[in-house]
Amino acid sequence: MHMVKTLAAAALLVASPALADEEPVYSDDLVAECVNLAETEADMRACAGVSAEACQNASDYGSTTIGLQECAALETKFWDQWLNRTYRELLARAKAADAEAESDPRANGELAESLRDMQRIWINFRDATCEYEANQYQGGTIAGPVYAGCLLRMTADQAIYLDNSWPTY
Repeated sequence: MHMVKTLAAAALLVASPALADEEPVYSDDLVAECVNLAETEADMRACAGVSAEACQNASDYGSTTIGLQECAALETKFWDQWLNRTYRELLARAKAADAEAESDPRANGELAESLRDMQRIWINFRDATCEYEANQYQGGTIAGPVYAGCLLRMTADQAIYLDNSWPTY
């Protein structure tokens, strides 16, 4: 079991009884609005974390170790859904482009395969990066929120990258 998962379980056991029954106050609205107003990729990247931060500030629960993790996880779900939707669209485009290029001797027909490989490698890179960031805290209680924040940031970055990766001719 990863150290971060162990920390999360331990934090649940010591959570304040008054806060244990609370639910995070979360909405995708802030991040969705931010992304819709963004004019550049940099503007979109600046949107990562806005709903999680609002969730963390909405109640005392949001500022607990578990609350910080849950708020980040809820926004990560928003970005992950976007990433997966975009990935499916890109994969369909890539397969169509590979099929269309079958008669072109210059084409290698590996666009869909390279997209799949890239995404699989990215998932491993994301997980290893977030584990490294959390491990810097040597088992401290902040490690769990650091891991969750890293997942949020990296998932948002990949969703934005994929969304803007298809060339426009």
